Amino acid sequence: MFEMAQDYVRFSRTEFEIVGGYLSPVSDAYKKAGLVSAEHRLRMCEIAVETSDWIMVDSFECVQKEYTPTAQVLDHADYELNVIRGGVVTKDGERKRVRICLLAGADLLETMTTPGVWSPQDLDHILGRYGSMIVERAGSDVQNALSSLTQWTDNIFVIPQLIQNDISSTKLRLFLKRDMSVQYLTPPAVVDYISRNRLYGDDSSTAAASSSIRGKEKEESGKTDVGASH
Repeated sequence: MFEMAQDYVRFSRTEFEIVGGYLSPVSDAYKKAGLVSAEHRLRMCEIAVETSDWIMVDSFECVQKEYTPTAQVLDHADYELNVIRGGVVTKDGERKRVRICLLAGADLLETMTTPGVWSPQDLDHILGRYGSMIVERAGSDVQNALSSLTQWTDNIFVIPQLIQNDISSTKLRLFLKRDMSVQYLTPPAVVDYISRNRLYGDDSSTAAASSSIRGKEKEESGKTDVGASH
C-alpha cells in the first residue's frame, strides 16, 4: 500500500512529495478476535520494514493501555513531526510543515459511511484536517462511498489498483490458521517470525481475549499513516 501511494504521488502530478510512512499497529485494548499480542504485532511490523528506507513503525498507539481513536493517532504524528521535530528540511534548506495523511484500503473508507461506526467529529477531524489516501480493493465500491462523503472529496485521494489484489490481513491469518503457505504474500522474515513464535495457529492463547468489537472500534482495522509535504 505504501509503495502504491508513493507511485500515485509521483506519477499523478499531485502537489505532494512523500517524505515518510509509518505503520501504527493497534494496542491490546482493541479487542478483536484473531489478533496476537501487541508485542508480536509491533515486532512483525518492525521486521517488515527493515529493508525500507522510508517506511517506519510508530509504537505510540501499540503501547497504550486504552483504546486510541484514529483521530488521536494522527494528532500524535502531527505533533511529533511538526512540533517536536519542526517539520522537514527541503533540499534548498527550507523548513516545511509535514502534512499527515491516513493511508487505508477502500474497505475502511466504506465503514466511514456506515452509521454508528465513526463519530461525525472524528470523520471531520480525519478527512477535513488531514485527508486520506485510499487504495482501491476488489469488491469495494469506492465511488458509492465517496458519494456519502462529498464534503471531504477534495481531501480524499483514490489510488487505483492497477494489479487486482484482494489479499488482506484477515485472509493471511486464515491461511496461517489452516497451515497454508503465505511465503509469497508477506516478507519472508515475517513468515519466519510467525513460525518461530507459533502465531496464528489453533492455540487460542495467541488471540485476543474478546471477540466483541464496539461500533466505533471498527475504524481501527488496517490503518497506516503517510507523511507528505507540499
